[in-house]
Amino acid sequence: MITIKTTEEIEILKEGGKILAGVMKKIISEIKPGITTGQLEDLACSLIKEAGGRPSFKGYKTGADNKAYPSALCVSINNEVVHAPAVPSRRLNSGDIAGIDVGMEYPFKEGKKGLYTDMAATVAVGKVSREAKKLIKVTKKSLELGLKEIKAGRTLNDMARVIQGHIEKNGFSVVKDLVGHGVGYGVHEDPQIPNFVVENGRFENIIFKPGMVLAIEPMVNIGDLNIKNGSDGFTIVTSDGKLSAHFEHTIVVTGKGCKVLTQND
Repeated sequence: MITIKTTEEIEILKEGGKILAGVMKKIISEIKPGITTGQLEDLACSLIKEAGGRPSFKGYKTGADNKAYPSALCVSINNEVVHAPAVPSRRLNSGDIAGIDVGMEYPFKEGKKGLYTDMAATVAVGKVSREAKKLIKVTKKSLELGLKEIKAGRTLNDMARVIQGHIEKNGFSVVKDLVGHGVGYGVHEDPQIPNFVVENGRFENIIFKPGMVLAIEPMVNIGDLNIKNGSDGFTIVTSDGKLSAHFEHTIVVTGKGCKVLTQND
């Protein structure tokens, strides 16, 4: 069921999203050759706790029989598309690209449920290839262009067509086995939000309505769109071993467009 958040809930999500954007900014500022994913994890946990939140990924389970996710951060390196845990720790080297994905429940108080925001960005570590730079730039721009298409009364395909078009025009592939999602009351909610034009009834071409809170997150491969599960049971990697990038914002739909909640200003 697709939920509509109240004005009061949106204000809390806006406050939490602004805090989360600040956390992301500080994490990114620490990324350099030699830093470890464990160090980034410790920083994220400290900053989120200090802000009165709780890391929403750490301990998260997609089902009763599944393993709990081990970290607050996903740090997906090079051919890792998404969901690579920050622990056990790994070292980042010059030439790598790292997708940083972080979520937060805010405010976090025992016995009282907070609201969730989610965001991601891919970062160059040291000096990277021209192709890697282009991948990061195109993926980020595809999200920015897609967000401009969101407005109450418009459809998912209005947004997805722009995201997919920008990615493919630049010679890259849109991942189609992973999609964005609703967010707010939980880490993941309905609806599913593809970054490609919906056809053949696989996904619903929803109409955007005021108060919908959504995580929009294009995942883009340099090679083909195929992905597979990594050996750790969490990480998703490209099937061909080529680079992948990921950007994400939590937004709320309004009558005039959309408001990005996971930003500082």
